[in-house]
Amino acid sequence: MRLLLLGCTGFVGRDLVPYLLELGHHVTLVSRRDLPFPGPLADRLVCLKLDPSDPASWRQDSLRQALAAADGVVNLAGEPIAEKRWTPAHQRLLMDSRVRTTESLVTAMASLAVPPKVLIQASAVGYYGTSGEAVFREDSPAGDDYLARICQRWEAAAAKVPSGVRLVTLRIGIVLGPDGGALGKMLPVFRLGFGGPVGNGQQWMSWIHRHDLVRLIATALEDPAYSGTYNAVAPQPSRMGDFAAELGRVLGRPSLLPVPGPLLQLLLGDGAQVVLQGQQVLPARLQAQGFPFRYPDLNAALVAATSPGPR
Repeated sequence: MRLLLLGCTGFVGRDLVPYLLELGHHVTLVSRRDLPFPGPLADRLVCLKLDPSDPASWRQDSLRQALAAADGVVNLAGEPIAEKRWTPAHQRLLMDSRVRTTESLVTAMASLAVPPKVLIQASAVGYYGTSGEAVFREDSPAGDDYLARICQRWEAAAAKVPSGVRLVTLRIGIVLGPDGGALGKMLPVFRLGFGGPVGNGQQWMSWIHRHDLVRLIATALEDPAYSGTYNAVAPQPSRMGDFAAELGRVLGRPSLLPVPGPLLQLLLGDGAQVVLQGQQVLPARLQAQGFPFRYPDLNAALVAATSPGPR
């Protein structure tokens, strides 16, 4: 397939792009950031350094031609959620980087005589908000906090794709990999023996190994049976305390020193809720369709994510 990828040059993209190339797809990357793919890999890509959240970018011939030539689109664009304090300006950036990009993409697709056949659209498990011991499946109602509102507007923008475009929306959980995301930040601390749970340790973490997410995206691109909304999480969510204990066991290090919630709140402001208040989310539709998770349980996922060598 000829693919157009948005927001795929970071943590997920470092695995996604090589995998799609291995499968024989032709890939065009759009990003306002420098591309992290050196040497021979970069030679196999078409790279457009544009800001996909800027509507003016979609009037550029290079981007319009790439979209018109694409069989499928993957849209993972959006500023990282839990890396900065949620000032009013940063909250607007979190919203705009997702919603404006998706609106511009869908508008451009609608202007084509023959739009791409499939759009793989990112969302997040934050769609459900947080509510203690509730278990969320794809048909569960949306939450009412700021992250839930971002996800609702994000998904609503994607839902306006032209008729005939197969839309697959992935509500993605915490993605596990050694070189980024939550686990990437935890590993140096745990390897020094100073790791432990964040907050009270009772909050739920709904996670997915990065390569399972990458395989899911590739499968959804190719298989027309995938359509609609899916929870992109492994079948076994974990409490934060259990996650920290398992990570300590995998690394052979203690995991007894919790990160106090007030300290995280001081550093991240409202953004701390992403870490301090989790949600228990199940991949009901993926399981019903028989998606073959390679890392369905936490131990296997952490061993794979912390071990050198091939995925």
